[in-house]
Amino acid sequence: MKKKIFDYSLDADEETLRQFKECYSRDFVVSAALMPDAHKGYVAPIGAVLITKEYIIPSWVGFDIGCGMIAVRIKGKNIFEKMKTNIDKIYNQVEKNIPLGVGNINKEGNITEKTKENFKKLLEKFKQGPHDKNIFHLLRDAALRHLGTLGGGNHFIELGFYKKEIWLVIHSGSRGIGHKLAKKYMINASKSETDYEKTFPLDIKSQLGKEYLNVLNFGLDYALLNRLEMSYKIIEILEEILKEKLKTELWVNKNHNHAILEKGFYIHRKGATPAKKGERGVIPGNMRDGSFLVVGLGNSKFLNSSSHGAGRSLSRKEAKEKISMESFEKSMKGIKGTISIRTLDEAPMAYKNINEVMDAQKKSVKIIKHILPIINWKG
Repeated sequence: MKKKIFDYSLDADEETLRQFKECYSRDFVVSAALMPDAHKGYVAPIGAVLITKEYIIPSWVGFDIGCGMIAVRIKGKNIFEKMKTNIDKIYNQVEKNIPLGVGNINKEGNITEKTKENFKKLLEKFKQGPHDKNIFHLLRDAALRHLGTLGGGNHFIELGFYKKEIWLVIHSGSRGIGHKLAKKYMINASKSETDYEKTFPLDIKSQLGKEYLNVLNFGLDYALLNRLEMSYKIIEILEEILKEKLKTELWVNKNHNHAILEKGFYIHRKGATPAKKGERGVIPGNMRDGSFLVVGLGNSKFLNSSSHGAGRSLSRKEAKEKISMESFEKSMKGIKGTISIRTLDEAPMAYKNINEVMDAQKKSVKIIKHILPIINWKG
């Protein structure tokens, strides 16, 4: 049976295409697609969808298990006007209350009781499945404190607007805990402490395969919970500053780094948004251009997927060499954000044109709303 391979990438370089081909050429891959935002990643390119039979590949899910997006509509009396007049207070309080950046974790006392209860349920569910006792002890002792934290790189918190609606959009994953779980099973799959960042498949019927699936499912649920916890804390901050009880509507909370079982096949998405017919998603552009709320069209030629963002046009190193602080600051005029030499590699110019990316996948997703940023936080 001939494999179905689809390439929708925009200006993908040779290394991205080489990574993609190396992945889809494996015997256990039945179909693959490259999304418009595709760029070089670790092992599998970012923006790849790889569907396998009987094998799961930890390195194709990657280090940030469950990385994804949440979008919450916030409703209140004259909230748009109140937000605009309290921008600095909101920015400073979120920066103070939410641990931002690589390595920053939470205090258990700061985490909401409902998240603590849900974490206990996740831990109990994990314990019932195949697992390494050392991993269980790690999760039991350390994982709670990573909840409600953002991380660094392209992860962000954003308060934005559509017309006069206010929206909270967050991009984050399973944090340091997810990274440790991923690295552990990449090493287990490769049987090497140093040469594990390659394609090493795990048979889903093997003990390691069963353990990884249990770890993966924990990580995916944990990432959803992490984004929810941040949303709870930000709503608390807004209620305190705006001095009113706010109503919220969870529009979507979705992972775009995962491997999920559907009809006997494992769909690995490395930075790709699920887009089955009617399925909601969020596709962010950059710090300046905001995020798109979308609904999937169920296009089988896109493997029911879309991009997870605009995709990088410059590597982090290139961005720091080619983009000036002056042009970064100018591009962010009118938006309160984490604009510093530290976040220069996240400047809007480091990314592909989000409008071109969205146009390239109009047969996969329909745009519902374009959320424009008021405040953007990065780690």
